[in-house]
Amino acid sequence: MDAKMKGIPAKLLAGLEDVLKGARRPPDAASMAKACKEMDRMREQTRKKLGELDVAVELIREARNP
Repeated sequence: MDAKMKGIPAKLLAGLEDVLKGARRPPDAASMAKACKEMDRMREQTRKKLGELDVAVELIREARNP
């Protein structure tokens, strides 16, 4: 194990390694559907917790006027 990896739990590190291995292969429909479902779930969870967030406009303004 790399010295930089000592603080990362083994389960998380294994998951990251799986993701990196998968990144080298073309995505399949089932994986894409699973990812979309998970993103939708997380988005809804965040919306329920924090309400509607309108940060895009402010980020665009900051990018235009550094």
